[in-house]
Formats: sequence, C-alpha cells, structure tokens
Amino acid sequence: MTVVSIRKVGDPVLRRVADPVTSFDAELRKLVRDLNETLASSRGAGLAAPQIGVGLRVFAINPDLPGNDAKLDHLINPVLEFPDEEEQDGPEGCLSIPGIYLDTKRRLNVAAKGYTQHGDPVQVVGAGLLARCIQHETDHLDGVLFIDRQDEAGRERLLATLREAAWFDDAQVKVSPH
Repeated sequence: MTVVSIRKVGDPVLRRVADPVTSFDAELRKLVRDLNETLASSRGAGLAAPQIGVGLRVFAINPDLPGNDAKLDHLINPVLEFPDEEEQDGPEGCLSIPGIYLDTKRRLNVAAKGYTQHGDPVQVVGAGLLARCIQHETDHLDGVLFIDRQDEAGRERLLATLREAAWFDDAQVKVSPH
C-alpha cells in the first residue's frame, strides 16, 4: 500500500493548472492506486493528483459517496457540464487545508465526463455532496482552492485561522482573486 504525503496550502503545485493525461499506462494506474490508497487513509471525499505533487488531470473520489451508484473511484481529464442553474451552499473542507470547513457555494448538479485509468470513456452524474466533490477536485486540477470560492470576508477569516495552524507557512500563501 502506498500512502503519499498530501501537499498543504502554500505549496506551488496546488496553484498550477494540471496537464491532461495522454498515456494510459502502468504509471497512470499506479498514480490512481496511490490516490485511492491515500484518500482511503485520509478518510476524505476526494483527492486530486496535484495534492500529492503530480501535475496531471486525475482525481480520486470516495466510491461510497451518496449518489455514486457506479462506485466510480477516479476520473481522468474531467470535463464538467451543469444541467441547470441550481446551487447549494454548505460546509466544505480540503485535505490540503486540514481542519478548516467553510460554507462554500457550488452548483447542485453536475455531469462529469472523462476517462478511466484504462482510457475508457466514462460519465458520472451527481447531485449534492457528489457534485460538490467533483467540482472541488476539478478545481484542484485548475489550480483553484476552495478559499478562492470565498468572499473577501471569508478569505480573511480563513487566513486568520490558518495563521494559527502549526503547519502553516504564511510566506507561501497567495490568495487568488477568483
């Protein structure tokens, strides 16, 4: 079992746009395995490749999330579509910002198209927590953190809380204006 260290906010890899996967090979299958094992060990909802230092458009999701009827545990090169304008606002956390949960606005419903580790096309349609997770992990692939989804007051509250965390390095954090 390979559990990989999760990068924390401030690590530059978390702010880079990840590259599309072009080779569906043994190395990619190992990355998917590492993501799933690290996610299971951390008991999170999802984990993107940049969070373990790999700049590829791959993420793992907990196959037991409500609504994940296909038990999909990863998605490669995701493309999101939103079937409607409905939104949800609720608590969201991130394994790269441990212990912090903030109300974050997301779309309520999502259809995500991508590929399996073998290069087979796949689509997952989700609502609620599953939709939130898919959007959160896809944001990671675009170099966006959930702190970027907060209004200015929310970002300031988060930064104040982060500064108190033992692992936090203030010199490394730059809040995106998204």
